[in-house]
Amino acid sequence: MIVVFVLIAATVLAAFAALHYYAWRRLVRETTAKGGWPRRIGTLVFVAGPVLMFAALAAERAGAPFLLQQVLAWPGFLWMAFALYLLLALLVGEVVRPLLRRLVDRRRPSAAVAAEGAPVRVPVPELRELEPVPGLAPAAPAPTRRLVLARTVGAAATVAAAGVVAGGAYGVLRGPTVKRVTVPLAKLPRAAHGFRIAVVSDIHLGPVLGRGFAERVVEKINATQPDLIAVVGDLVDGSVEDLAPAVAPLARLSARHGTYFVTGNHEYFSGAEPWVEHVRELGLRPLENARVDIGAFDLAGVNDIAGDNYGDGPDYAKALGDRDTSRASVLLAHQPVMIHEAVKHSVDLQLSGHTHGGQLWPGNFVAAASNPTLAGLDRYGDTQLYVSRGAGAWGPPVRVGAPSDITVVQLASKQA
Repeated sequence: MIVVFVLIAATVLAAFAALHYYAWRRLVRETTAKGGWPRRIGTLVFVAGPVLMFAALAAERAGAPFLLQQVLAWPGFLWMAFALYLLLALLVGEVVRPLLRRLVDRRRPSAAVAAEGAPVRVPVPELRELEPVPGLAPAAPAPTRRLVLARTVGAAATVAAAGVVAGGAYGVLRGPTVKRVTVPLAKLPRAAHGFRIAVVSDIHLGPVLGRGFAERVVEKINATQPDLIAVVGDLVDGSVEDLAPAVAPLARLSARHGTYFVTGNHEYFSGAEPWVEHVRELGLRPLENARVDIGAFDLAGVNDIAGDNYGDGPDYAKALGDRDTSRASVLLAHQPVMIHEAVKHSVDLQLSGHTHGGQLWPGNFVAAASNPTLAGLDRYGDTQLYVSRGAGAWGPPVRVGAPSDITVVQLASKQA
């Protein structure tokens, strides 16, 4: 197993290095003079970027001093997103480059042609070497067509990548938008028709997204005036000691039937047990493989499947096994893949997150391949599944093609 892991890691690193070399060659080596300061600066950027990225990942996972995590996170994680879109832009440039070359060739002046079509031979006088003029630097040679094309494509790729990343970062930092979806439940009594659950997942408070972001999320949730709030995992990336001030605004979450919480995989990376206790102190009610009677329906929650590695995984029998299946039920489960167990236990609706909707296009194709539902409402037999794209972002504070959201799920009774 260790050998396989090492081989996979080596392959990934080799591919990562090759892609960066390709980008450096196109953007730096082919556009700058050897030994000049532009090439030195460009090379430094292409070395520092990956180093900061891996340092940010390592610092977060190793629990380095929080200030160091914050210093490394912004440049390191932004480079991760920028490198992705820079590579994609350069690949588009490979397609555009031949077209630009043909366009330039068509606009170059043709040789003089005689009326009969024969080229005119113009005598060229013998050139003599000019004496240098004292105090006047020799004229720089005109850039070649190849250099002009390389610089044009490189500049366009850089501007495009920077623009995509800047727009994606603005979308995250301004906070999630509120979505509304109506979900009919056959077993829901008429009296509960219109019951509203505010679903929020994947806030990912940590070295990048802090207290200010948490305040924006809380304000948007409370503004919807929900009947119940469901926080379905991946609230944090870090320890209680480091992030207690960041999560403090969650104490202001307000709903008539309370706020409930289930763990996500990142809680286990960050220390699930202390986080469960801390959110309880903030007024959230953790559902650790447990169920509560909301009156009109049963609300259940299970631990994330990542907890299996810590002896604290989901226990569906404990949460759902002895319930009255004639009553409507809603299950909070972080990962969409947990829907299969929900179907076995006759759950009416599962609320999940985890996927981020892919977060960074074309990551949506990877996320869709590894999850039964990428985002939105879906049905599996008699069980419905709603997957939120999440309120925050992991790694780069950037979203492209997968806007963040808080969803108000309005339950509808078919008897109404």
